[in-house]
Formats: sequence, C-alpha cells, structure tokens
Amino acid sequence: MTTPAVDSRLLGLAHYAARGVLEHVLARHGITFQQQIALRTATVNAPRTPDEVVDLVRDFLKADPAGIRATIDELLAKRLLVVDGAHLRPTDEGRELLAAVNAEVAPISARIWEGMPVEDLAAAGRVLALVIQRANAELAVLAH
Repeated sequence: MTTPAVDSRLLGLAHYAARGVLEHVLARHGITFQQQIALRTATVNAPRTPDEVVDLVRDFLKADPAGIRATIDELLAKRLLVVDGAHLRPTDEGRELLAAVNAEVAPISARIWEGMPVEDLAAAGRVLALVIQRANAELAVLAH
C-alpha cells in the first residue's frame, strides 16, 4: 500500500471514520455526539457554569452556541445533568453513561491504534497540533 500524503481530505476521512465508530456506540446509549461532548465537558473538572460548557464545546466543535445550549437542555431533560446553583453537575446516570461508553469504546480504540509505532504517533501528534493551531488562527481571522 502506498502511504498517502497527509492533507485535509485524509484528516477529515480519519476523523469521520473514528467519529462513526463512536457515534455507533453512542446511539446504542441514546445519546448524540454533541450531547456526549457537552456531558463530558460538564463532568471533567466540574463544576462548570453553563456558559463555561458552551464556550468549551464551541471551541472543541466549532458549533453554534444556541445549538450547544439546546444540547445542554436535552441533557437536563434526560437527567444526565442537573443545575446546582450557578453550575451544571453530572448526575449519577450521566457519570454511569460516560463510564459505559468509555468501557465500550476502549477496546475498539485499542484495536484501531494497535501496533502503530510510537515515533509515528508522536509525529502525527505534532502535525495535528500544528494543524489545529493554524486552523484556529484562520477561523479567528474569518470570524472578524
């Protein structure tokens, strides 16, 4: 097999292939990709205010803040998050859902990444970090 040059198309194909695996697992648990990202964001380093969750998810997904707020409302309706004063907190069900998804995805991820040389992963990490940095800079210019 000829090694393809890394470009935006290949990066996108890799992203959507991996995301497809995750979305398949998430669907079995009745949760969407954006809901999982928002729930995880509200759970990690909790407590977080709704505005903090919106800002972080927007930064991660480049999604519309109104859509993210709707996603938070969906998580509240599903009782995966609760409002506690000025903060959002995951419920036991929310934590259990994240743990179940992680447990189901972990062996799949291990198979996907298995056997890749550490040096290749380090090089890919450096390239991807630079792509993210540059794309975010371009997006900031476009937004103004």
